[in-house]
Amino acid sequence: MTKRTSIGLGAVALALVVLVWLFRLPSVATMPLESSEASIQRGAYLINAGGCISCHEGQDSEGLSGGMALVSEFGTFYAPNITPDMDTGIGGWEGKDFLLALQHGRGPQGQFYFPAFPYRAYGGMTDQDVLDIGAYLLSVDPVSNRVPPHDTPVWLQRWMLAAWNVMADVAGEAEPVLSEDPKVHRGAYLARNLGHCGECHTPRNGLGIPMLDQEFAGATLGESHADAIDAAGLMNWSEDDLAFFLFLGMKADGEYIGGEMESVIEHNTAMLTEEDRQALAAFFKRQR
Repeated sequence: MTKRTSIGLGAVALALVVLVWLFRLPSVATMPLESSEASIQRGAYLINAGGCISCHEGQDSEGLSGGMALVSEFGTFYAPNITPDMDTGIGGWEGKDFLLALQHGRGPQGQFYFPAFPYRAYGGMTDQDVLDIGAYLLSVDPVSNRVPPHDTPVWLQRWMLAAWNVMADVAGEAEPVLSEDPKVHRGAYLARNLGHCGECHTPRNGLGIPMLDQEFAGATLGESHADAIDAAGLMNWSEDDLAFFLFLGMKADGEYIGGEMESVIEHNTAMLTEEDRQALAAFFKRQR
């Protein structure tokens, strides 16, 4: 065997190893879904905290049967049916399927989900919260609704998400929460993970990867703009102002919010406990 052949075979072997590593299915625990009323009720609350209704609510309020078009510079993505319909929804999903989807952006057959589904944020959720969400979703009435396929440019394919996820990992993480106040840590979990506030309020680079060194600094989304909700953007807000805004949508200047944020408040933050709204306010107003 010549030296050139050896080098070629080594390069092929290395490429295969990299491909296996990129496309491997993440290892998740095989955990059963609970069917207790307590688990279902916790899941119902987490669905509100996670803002799922804002995207997945079906036409004519047909549960969480999906179909909403999410338009971006990377194409139009349609929120899927997440009711337990066997043909068009998530009927038959098990605990590991919910863990793969919410924490890793992977489907039951290993397919990649586009990050229009905020799995990068949901990845920080606890296993128990994910499983409680699963328990609730499988408890609701199934709705048959086959949503349209995503409308993306020909150059954008699901398999490309293998490399995109690695680049997003390399791009870095948000700064750690240094406060010792458990209320601030609860707010961080709600804002960064469950509520995925950064999906709209954190700017992205040309590849659509959140620029976490500018977390919550505001971002332009198509023709709309999401305001800065970092310490500078909320300089003139008190914690009580912010907590009340998350309940009723009234800003610190007395004006009411409109646009997409109005829906987020109605279906998400207004449904939280006052304690959790205060935790969000404490996190966003924390001293860095």
